[in-house]
Amino acid sequence: MTWQEKREERFKRWLSPANVKFKSKEAEKKYKARVTRFIKAIKMEEPDRVPCMLPVGYFPAAYIGVNFHTIMYDYSELRRAWLTFIRDFPDMDTFHGPGLVMPGRILDALDNKMQKWPGHGLPEDAWYTQFVEGEYMKADEYDALIKNPSDFWMRVYMPRIFGAFESWKMLLPWTNIIELPSMHFGPFMMPQVQASMQTLIDIGNELARYMKVIGEFGPKTLEAGYPGMRGTFAKAPFDVIGDTLRGTQGIFFDVFRQPDKLLEGIEVITTLMIDSVIASVNASRGQMAMFPLHKGADGWMSEKQFDTFYWPSLKKVINALIDEGILVTLFAEGSYDTRLESVNEFPKGAVHWLFDKTDMARAKKVLGDRCCISGNVPTSLMITGTPKQVKEYCRNLIEVCGKGGGYILAGGAQVDNGKPENFRAMLEAARDYGVYNK
Repeated sequence: MTWQEKREERFKRWLSPANVKFKSKEAEKKYKARVTRFIKAIKMEEPDRVPCMLPVGYFPAAYIGVNFHTIMYDYSELRRAWLTFIRDFPDMDTFHGPGLVMPGRILDALDNKMQKWPGHGLPEDAWYTQFVEGEYMKADEYDALIKNPSDFWMRVYMPRIFGAFESWKMLLPWTNIIELPSMHFGPFMMPQVQASMQTLIDIGNELARYMKVIGEFGPKTLEAGYPGMRGTFAKAPFDVIGDTLRGTQGIFFDVFRQPDKLLEGIEVITTLMIDSVIASVNASRGQMAMFPLHKGADGWMSEKQFDTFYWPSLKKVINALIDEGILVTLFAEGSYDTRLESVNEFPKGAVHWLFDKTDMARAKKVLGDRCCISGNVPTSLMITGTPKQVKEYCRNLIEVCGKGGGYILAGGAQVDNGKPENFRAMLEAARDYGVYNK
């Protein structure tokens, strides 16, 4: 089958999900209308009106009056927050469960070195988590990564990022097992290795409690008539190395000091990313993958560096997903004003761009004949603005970007603690200004 035929099969499953019992005929009717709205926008066609993706983030917690620490540790409050939001915002075009809320007790058990969170390195009233950047992979460890990525991850990387698994650096490579395996398990005699195994069991038990709550929301949102628009999480290969392995400083040192070795590492990550994302999307019988793009944004690197280190590997991943009929959403964090001409390389309707701070008029002009675009409603406006200001901003976006279809009204980034009336203003803008005249 062609990539278009494969994608049509995925869209059919999206439009008519298996084993979903809608709570009413009206919910089923609204679900199909919402999915159709998104599919047409993605295909660069005019739907009945501009679809809207509210930048909800973790706002349901603030909406019921609890903080982020509470929903990380109290799953009943987590559940109450999202169910309340679904009840009070019945006109949404799409909604997602709280699956991105990380369970605090699991982070505690891992002794996660890469993050601080409320009550663990941050005040309990802090919203969300803070990434702790570091060189969790050293400059001279590319060969270990390239030679055996799984072994590197298990015996080198994980002991550095999770205090609970520091003892794993004493484990032996599993590929050393041949005919006589007994002595290979010697490290498991050590109390600290045994303790790490118990930690895994404890994490599994806690994850089961967490998933009992989180697992409700996929079916519940579908049954209520709300399709998802997030899909499988993926990353640009350069960002995999630059975010959590070498860190920003480390990877840009490598750009100048060992570019060939960096490109070898990127190629390894590219293959892993393709295989992992395709397997994940297929396992969920899904239709899309979302890439938050970090270090390719304006100002991070020169055009030549972007064309050498960032874009080719990302494009290779994207093309592999397109070939499988998977819709790719590229979340361009920051601005991509200097990148727009460079990234307009995909078939019509194959890619959806979600922009944070990019000039939307330019994005429509450069990409609008091939790619569905969305985003750019500022988080600051959603938090501090009035409903009138939000609605007027959205009206302007719809007028600039909505012509001919291929546009979704959306926020530039998620809103964790804003004004409920501003979310309603976004929905009103889509209904009042986004209708296409047939």
